[in-house]
Amino acid sequence: MNTGAKYKTKQRDVLVEYFKKYPGKHITAGEVCEHCKKQGEHIGQSTIYRQLESLVDEGIINKYIIDGKTSACFEYAGEHDENSSEVCFHCKCEKCGKLIHMHCDELSAIGRHLYQKHGFELNPMRTVFYGVCEDCQK
Repeated sequence: MNTGAKYKTKQRDVLVEYFKKYPGKHITAGEVCEHCKKQGEHIGQSTIYRQLESLVDEGIINKYIIDGKTSACFEYAGEHDENSSEVCFHCKCEKCGKLIHMHCDELSAIGRHLYQKHGFELNPMRTVFYGVCEDCQK
């Protein structure tokens, strides 16, 4: 839901710049807090959580809740809505816990099939396939 930037604050700018450095990487709120502390940024934990939710609302970062056991993670989506049509599914390794992005036409086709034939709209942001990653299979 892209509602536009509410306020341009220093804290917001610090978080956006941090996420820009790590495109494609899943980052937890705890990692953001740790980064800010190491960089000498005096941003309180509750402010970080509020800013993260605001950035999600603005469409600048995506929030992923994979399961009830692990922390939510965030990923830089961009400050413009140019990638909003790109669908991303996730695979989670049951051995090492790695989360893998899946940009796959076949999975997108499954989503279209579910909607067209069964009236069910799949939410790829919350769709996770569980299994064993390539590294752990070796």
